[in-house]
Amino acid sequence: MSDLTSAVRAGDLDSSAVLDLLGMLAYGELVAFDRMAADARLAPDLRRRAVLSEMAAREISNYRRLADRLVELGADPEGAMAPYVRAVSDYHEQTEPNDWLEGLTKAYVGDGIADDFTREVALVLAAPDRDLILDVLHDSRHADFAADELRAAIAVDPKVANRLSMWARRLVGEAISQSLRVAGERPSLGLLLAGQGTDFQALIKRLTTAHTARMGAVGLNN
Repeated sequence: MSDLTSAVRAGDLDSSAVLDLLGMLAYGELVAFDRMAADARLAPDLRRRAVLSEMAAREISNYRRLADRLVELGADPEGAMAPYVRAVSDYHEQTEPNDWLEGLTKAYVGDGIADDFTREVALVLAAPDRDLILDVLHDSRHADFAADELRAAIAVDPKVANRLSMWARRLVGEAISQSLRVAGERPSLGLLLAGQGTDFQALIKRLTTAHTARMGAVGLNN
C-alpha cells in the first residue's frame, strides 16, 4: 500500500484533496468567465449576447466564492490554481469553437461532463466545502439555454446535427485526455474517491449514461 493510499484511508489526505478540488474549480470558473465573455461576441443578436454576458458574470462571482474559501483554509488561490493552468488551457486551445453553435455545444457537452464528475467528487466531501461546490456548479439555466438554442438550430437545419455531433465527440475525447493528465499530476482527487470506496466502473457508467442522455435530449448522436 502506498503512503498516499494509506493517508487517504486514514483521512490525512482530505485537506489536500479539498484544496486541489477548490483550486481546480476556481481556475475553471475564471476561464469560464473569459470564454463566455468571448462567446457572447459570437451571438447572432443582442438578446443572446446579454444572456451569455449574464452567465459570465455568474462565473466570476463563483470564482470569487471559491477563492475566498481557499483563503479561509489558509491557501493562496493563485498557488492552488496553478497546477491546472496548462491542462485547462490546452483543452480550450484544442477545442476553440468556430461559430455560435459550436460554442453552445461546447458549453452544453463539455461543462455538463465536468459538472457531473465534480458533483460525484463533491458528494464525498463534508460541509461546507461540499455545499459550496454543489452550489457553484452550472445551474440549469445555463444548460437549458444551450439546449434550447441547439434544438432550434437543428429544427431549422437538420444537417447541423451531424456536424455538431462530430464536434461533441471531439470535445469528449479532449476532455478525457486532459482529465487523465490532471489525474496523473494530481492524484489526491482520485485517491479521495478511492478512499471513500467509490466504484470507478459504476462511476464511469453513470457519467457515460448522463452524457448519452444529454446528447439525445438535443437531437445529437452519441
